[in-house]
Amino acid sequence: MPDIFDLVFRWWKQIVSLVTITLVATTIIVFLIPKKYLAVATALPASSYSTDKTGVFSQNMQSLYSALGTPDDLDMVLGTAHLDTVYCAVADQFDLIKYYHIRNSDSNSVRKAASVLKKRTRVIKSDYGELQVKVWDHDRDRAATLANAIMEKLQQIHQDVQTRNNTVLLSKINDEYVQKKLDYQKLSDSSGRARDQSTTDLLSAQRSSLLQQMLEYDRLLDQYKLMVNAKPQALIIIERATPPLKADKPKTIAVITGATVLSLFFGLLAALVLERRKATK
Repeated sequence: MPDIFDLVFRWWKQIVSLVTITLVATTIIVFLIPKKYLAVATALPASSYSTDKTGVFSQNMQSLYSALGTPDDLDMVLGTAHLDTVYCAVADQFDLIKYYHIRNSDSNSVRKAASVLKKRTRVIKSDYGELQVKVWDHDRDRAATLANAIMEKLQQIHQDVQTRNNTVLLSKINDEYVQKKLDYQKLSDSSGRARDQSTTDLLSAQRSSLLQQMLEYDRLLDQYKLMVNAKPQALIIIERATPPLKADKPKTIAVITGATVLSLFFGLLAALVLERRKATK
């Protein structure tokens, strides 16, 4: 195997030429590539107990659990972030069909715009248990706007799911409460028509039991109405995305340095191969 210094001495002109050409070409390409700006919105999970009636109205539960959730509470949000529903809604809200220059010729135009947005977005759980929405765009202001919109849409979806559950429970409790009132009225009417004392006492006991149940249902109705109207948040946004000061892609120095090192390595390898071919002739 030839000595490396001897190899460089013989082929230094060719190696330098290759490195120079690569450096110039890479620099031109890097500066011609449109810049992409990265905007990041950050949120923490709200405690699941804040969306549960028991956790809200029980003082013991409030003292045991924090208002903030755990990183595991973000798993469902991350699953939602993989759905096209979020990106279709944002694409339609900001008319990304026009912004991404997509031909608005069929019903799939919104989905195409959503697909572009999804490719430019990353929704991750950070090492510190935070939810981060990252969006790259050629416009720094647009990148921040889209990152905030996606975060808000994720928050809204999970907030609406919990509110919908509470609304269903509220409706069922109200139906039961109305039925209890009807039963109570029937017992009152029957008690008024009773002729013997034993029947009157039995109906009175049943009325007392129903009254207690109605009071409990009335309390539950008030609590669930409060939960539905309050709409507890699923995410607590701690930092909204702001327009970045400098571009994130392409990473000019890293790309140029990498291309220079690789071209130098390739030049040495090519020189070694050519030198061995000469030696075998």
